[in-house]
Amino acid sequence: MSAILLDTTVLIDLLRGRRGAAGRLRRLRAVGDQPYTCAINVEEVVRGLREPEAAAARSLFTGLRIVALDAVEGWRAGEWRRSLGAEARTLSQADCLVAAAASSIGGRVATGNPTDFPMPGLAVEHWPVGE
Repeated sequence: MSAILLDTTVLIDLLRGRRGAAGRLRRLRAVGDQPYTCAINVEEVVRGLREPEAAAARSLFTGLRIVALDAVEGWRAGEWRRSLGAEARTLSQADCLVAAAASSIGGRVATGNPTDFPMPGLAVEHWPVGE
């Protein structure tokens, strides 16, 4: 059993009923993997919600574990932004915090944008957007 943090692209595909994302989530659960998300992803989804999706979004988040963010994750995210920034790689604060949340639970990140997560030692799983 392992942990996997579902990034915003994956959550949106799940909300929109995309079969590929739903199938991947079912397979994760079938093998005992635990799906997570964090407050950053919740905010990103809610910010872009279509009104008819609100109930489904609440239901989706109720079925996921939410990784808490605190100083440890903030520190890790800041270190990644600083060190990768020194290599001319600009990363968003949100993506660094999402990655730190996944790292804090020893999990991997499932995302439609794997290039947004170049953090050393972070396992990233590509879930193509729109599938």
